[in-house]
Amino acid sequence: MKRALITGVAGQDGSYLAELLLAKGYEVHGLIRRSSSPNTGRIDHLLRAAAPDKPGLALHYGDLADASNCRRILETVQPDEVYNLGAQSHVRVSFELPVYTSDVVATGALRLLEAVRQYQQGSGRQVRFYQAGSSEMFGGAAPPQSETTPFQPRSPYAVSKVAAHGFAVNYREAFGLFISNGILFNHESPRRAETFVTRKVTRAVGRICCGLQKKLFLGNLDAKRDWGFAGDYVEAMWLMLQHDRPDDFVVATGEAYSVRDLLEAAFGYVGLDWQSYVEIDRRLMRPTEVDYLQGDSAKARSELGWTSKTGFRDLVTLMVDSDMAFAKQEASLAELGHFGAPVDELAL
Repeated sequence: MKRALITGVAGQDGSYLAELLLAKGYEVHGLIRRSSSPNTGRIDHLLRAAAPDKPGLALHYGDLADASNCRRILETVQPDEVYNLGAQSHVRVSFELPVYTSDVVATGALRLLEAVRQYQQGSGRQVRFYQAGSSEMFGGAAPPQSETTPFQPRSPYAVSKVAAHGFAVNYREAFGLFISNGILFNHESPRRAETFVTRKVTRAVGRICCGLQKKLFLGNLDAKRDWGFAGDYVEAMWLMLQHDRPDDFVVATGEAYSVRDLLEAAFGYVGLDWQSYVEIDRRLMRPTEVDYLQGDSAKARSELGWTSKTGFRDLVTLMVDSDMAFAKQEASLAELGHFGAPVDELAL
């Protein structure tokens, strides 16, 4: 039985990856940060699934800002594979928290890489390491972007991811570690946090249909992104660590759509005209915008055998259906008087 450690396991990608690895018979351990309120909603079903004859997900408190903690957890778990998904991953927020973002995303990856190097050297066990990159690293580079496209980051988050990518390549070349970088383009799902534009749109569609929200405030509607399904993309992460050699891979659908296209697909699916509900809020604009991201994943297709299975409109439908059901539950609670602040009054 292989043993895996996932940082950021409570996030969207971490939850899908944990499901995948458990289904493949792995013993799976996850790193989570201590907080005053539970933040395990995406993985609670994996914790409840634990049984004597079928282990579920095991959690460990930790933080990528703590180097000694990273080393201790590695020695406790003794993993065969490490997936570093932990990050402050909201691009707009990274402009407000640049130092924190850099510490967790860039230096955090370095701390974990160094902990893996020391652990492997001391134990003699080989560890395969996956570093989560981002299409944001390409920034202003012309599409389509591939593994050979120069990085042109345009946010503190993107700069931090470029640094983490560089650390991973350096540790691979300098110390002979098995480290693969996955440069994943935007990948979404019903588990996406509500401050990300795809989920913000699909949540609004459900709430507007249920009479819980009147307006949706957005920033740049012309930005184009290559959107895929997170459940498909975690398979690529796993395939990278099963490959015969470590390398860097772009993971993308190869198709790009604007935020405007997203609005038309999501609102159109329920028979609404998005222009009647959407307003532009200049506060949501990025100081430096990334206009057009479209990935070329030919290398992942040819060397890993990976393909994207979920198209853009199928993804939007999946998310709207999920958020419609969620909004109906909210409406039922509202009738009973149990209802919080409406989404369009939130700061993000």
